[in-house]
Amino acid sequence: MDSPTLGSNPVLGIGLSLIAAVLLAIGTQLQHRGVAQVRQAEANGPAALSWRQIRGLVGRPAWLSGTLLLGFAVVMQLVSLTVAQLIVVQPLGAVALVITAIMHSHTSKMPLDRRSVRAISLCILGVGTFVTVAAFVAKENPVTGTQLRAVLIILAVTLSTFGVLLRAFRRKPVPPIVYVIAAGILFGFVVTLAKVVITRAQTIIFVEHGPDSSDVLTVLCVVGLIAAGLLGSYFVQTAHSSNPPDLVVAGLTVIDPLVAVTIGVIVLGEAANAPLWASITFVVSGTASIWGVLSLAHHHPQAQIKAVPGAIPVSPSPP
Repeated sequence: MDSPTLGSNPVLGIGLSLIAAVLLAIGTQLQHRGVAQVRQAEANGPAALSWRQIRGLVGRPAWLSGTLLLGFAVVMQLVSLTVAQLIVVQPLGAVALVITAIMHSHTSKMPLDRRSVRAISLCILGVGTFVTVAAFVAKENPVTGTQLRAVLIILAVTLSTFGVLLRAFRRKPVPPIVYVIAAGILFGFVVTLAKVVITRAQTIIFVEHGPDSSDVLTVLCVVGLIAAGLLGSYFVQTAHSSNPPDLVVAGLTVIDPLVAVTIGVIVLGEAANAPLWASITFVVSGTASIWGVLSLAHHHPQAQIKAVPGAIPVSPSPP
């Protein structure tokens, strides 16, 4: 049976998700500044961050402050997932894209051109349409063992693929957008696994009144969440080193929710009873959002000034 406590307060969930979006925007801007400072100290380093550079981030107050704010954003988002469906609250992070774009345009003294504004608008329109429809058709159900296995298998394949690619292209120039996409995909899994664990815990407390032997899969979900989070965090920091912060946020707030929502719809069945028109809307709005991200990567003003692959399009920042 369904628990009445699962996904029971979408309004509260949406509010918490919006707070998380604001924290994400500010935290990302500060992290970007910290990464820029580290990369400027080694301008001819590899395109991907080295482990020595990652350790150097710990000594940067801007990066530490940004990481702390992102931590609070994650907490707010996790709390929102306890009271609302994943496909309702997760896409709202796209609000952070608008905030970050405005903040970065101001700090870098580089106004966004019309094409960039159109790309950002397309991202917001696509995600906004998606979440509006999802709010009416989404229905959350207890997660089954079969669903957990499916999510874990998909995650294992994804982690293995990115691990191989990371090793193969460690010092070779790759399009900067690749790091953004990789981070977005992995954090889509992080959100999904977090929601699975939260839902499973709620099911145990309110429906089954106790764990069972199948909960070893839930433990594996926690392990997978940590693995995806660590690798995704590495890709985020590397993305900061070769992309403007609003493009990094686009990956985390558009690609991330699209991956999470796709898993929620296909694997977890959150939109199993959605009418045909809703399914078509999901596909069209999701495609529009992805197109907006790719267009932003191509037309962003800072993307036009990179001289070589792996160059660092960073904004001025204090030492």
